[in-house]
Amino acid sequence: MAQGKTILVVDDEFKIVDVLKSYLEKAGYVVVCAGSGSEAIKMFDKHSPALVVLDLMLPDMAGEDVCRAIRQKSRAPIIMLTAKIEEESILKGLEIGADDYVTKPFSPRQIVARVNAVLRRASAEVLPVADELSFNGGELVIDNLRHEVRKNGKKVPLTPNEFKILFTLAKYPTKAFTRDEIITMALGYGFEGYDRVIDTHIKNLRQKIENDPKSPEYILTVHGVGYKFGGTEREDEPEG
Repeated sequence: MAQGKTILVVDDEFKIVDVLKSYLEKAGYVVVCAGSGSEAIKMFDKHSPALVVLDLMLPDMAGEDVCRAIRQKSRAPIIMLTAKIEEESILKGLEIGADDYVTKPFSPRQIVARVNAVLRRASAEVLPVADELSFNGGELVIDNLRHEVRKNGKKVPLTPNEFKILFTLAKYPTKAFTRDEIITMALGYGFEGYDRVIDTHIKNLRQKIENDPKSPEYILTVHGVGYKFGGTEREDEPEG
């Protein structure tokens, strides 16, 4: 499964780094390490890892800031390591682009299992129904070949999970999805997390693609059910 993919492990506790490096390498991964936020960003640029295991408590900068810096340039999955067990802290990390989280203390085998699961979800491409899906007169374009989204011609930086959720909703614009259906169809059966994580991803998507996130046109709330896509695909019949 690993096939020599590179994993960046970021933690200032050298014992944790050494143990994770050993277990991940036994699982077939190539592992590079960083002990600070600034070093993590340099190592990311140098090695372009397939996934980042990121401790949120770093000596020079917050792990959340490292996550934001990576998200500005890449959609590589990020697994947070955190001693913060409060749900709000975890949800905040997911809001800024992390894909999964593990709370300390943890077993190294748990990390390997999470890395495998997140990479499996990230690589499980949904078969495209077209090269591009275009909505509202071309205002929003979902490009399946490039796996990217453009709003008014400008690329919108989405995480892998955000793209999968948006693409799943857009494929079935008349269907109202429950949160469990979104998890199953977009993120896969291996997904582990709160139902509220879907709400967090939806909130994040609205901030990125809606003209007015408080009055969305694309991702609509279906009260008592979940969410549906509201974009108009056909615009070949002008008004009037």
